[in-house]
Amino acid sequence: MNAYRVGLIVPTLNAGSQWNDWLEAVQRQSVQPHRKLVIDSSSSDNTRQLAVQFGFEVMTIDKMEFNHGGTRDLGIKHLIDCDILVFLTQDALLADEKSIENMLSSFDDPQVAIAYGRQLPHPDAGPIGAHARLFNYSTVSATKTAADIPVLGAKTFFCSNSFSAYRRDDYNAIGGFKRDLIFGEDAHIAGRLILDGRKVFYNAKATVYHSHDYSFREDARRYFDIGAWHARDPWMMEKFGGATGEGIRFIKSETAYLLKHAWYLLPSAGIRTFIKFGFYRLGRMEACLPLKLKRLTSMNRRYWK
Repeated sequence: MNAYRVGLIVPTLNAGSQWNDWLEAVQRQSVQPHRKLVIDSSSSDNTRQLAVQFGFEVMTIDKMEFNHGGTRDLGIKHLIDCDILVFLTQDALLADEKSIENMLSSFDDPQVAIAYGRQLPHPDAGPIGAHARLFNYSTVSATKTAADIPVLGAKTFFCSNSFSAYRRDDYNAIGGFKRDLIFGEDAHIAGRLILDGRKVFYNAKATVYHSHDYSFREDARRYFDIGAWHARDPWMMEKFGGATGEGIRFIKSETAYLLKHAWYLLPSAGIRTFIKFGFYRLGRMEACLPLKLKRLTSMNRRYWK
């Protein structure tokens, strides 16, 4: 692990009041990255200035130029002397001093191309947002390969750049992130690497606090984009299979969790389930929809040109 040169990359836009805490959490890490890079989409607050004070390099891009895959690829190309590239988002707070050290241990296996960490709900997370993190991020680490596809299906390529790390050589060998994706640049490249014989490692010991309490509208827009992504990259469902069984398991788990912790939110959870399914199906039909409606419905409106 000590032989690696490690780069840390975080895209930012008006990181806000928690940004100082985020930077301090990086500063406390037991293993410090050799280089730290902020790629900022022209923030109007003090995001860039604070980053510089904490020893980050800062690259500024126009807000309209941001692209989930393309912007991160800019960072990888900028940190050309780094072997392992660690990604975080500005709202993912490292949970302890060994989060990055634990993440890097994933690459002790030379076949691991990507690792991603466990996301814990923020202490003030609502029950629905908290359950989503507890459901999707187990306490047990796991290695995922092509051999797991018959059992895991679409969960095989599940991955999150909110806290992840990539081996540069494997990233380059597969051609890097696809640039014209509306959603899921992390899962997309994980799927390609798995089909190419590499491993994806879920490291439950590498932890961040990261959760969302989405509104009904945000859930609708998010799932529309997921549906559009799947419609435009049908090979992923063809190669890995769908996630219907996982969806049913999620509903059962969420119901049990809310019955125990917040029964009064069961109607809200039921409405959300219908919203997610409906807007996912709408996204799958995006080719038939007018451009104006797609922009109105999408979370990533700049994608639609």
